[in-house]
Amino acid sequence: MKKLTLPLSKQTVQSLKAGDSVLLSGTILTARDCAHKRIFSLLDSGEKLPFKIDGSTTYYAGPCPAKPNTVSGSCGPTTSARMNIYAPRLLDLGLNAIIGKGEMSDEVQKAIIKNRSIYFAAIGGAGALYANCIKQSELIAFEDLLSEAVYKLEIIDFPAIVAYDCFGGKIY
Repeated sequence: MKKLTLPLSKQTVQSLKAGDSVLLSGTILTARDCAHKRIFSLLDSGEKLPFKIDGSTTYYAGPCPAKPNTVSGSCGPTTSARMNIYAPRLLDLGLNAIIGKGEMSDEVQKAIIKNRSIYFAAIGGAGALYANCIKQSELIAFEDLLSEAVYKLEIIDFPAIVAYDCFGGKIY
């Protein structure tokens, strides 16, 4: 397994190949369907986002509420294909990496190649395991969306697989 620190440099992204097993550590932002709709509403109206997209990693997940003495509840990946309509534009704005579950569209893969970005697959059904990798959690945008709000997570040794690399390789 390759241990990687987020945010990833373009050199690191270019060293990864589809099928590589990785352990991710660093900062990620969560965003599911509702958050993406809100992000696009702000972008379309010319408003500034309450967080930085350029260079960031987005995890398609919505953390469950934390139980007492824990940082986060279960935090497993959601189906990435639901974000197909959003991902290319965010990749063009500098999104560096995506973490999710399952295949994405050809258009997303082309945007990953164009922007020298990467898509990591996380394991569906492993939300409790992923919660153990979360060392800090902060709600940073769209509080009214509850678990679909945008959270900034600090993760350590978060297991994933390179699903789409920046050269067109893919595991699906």
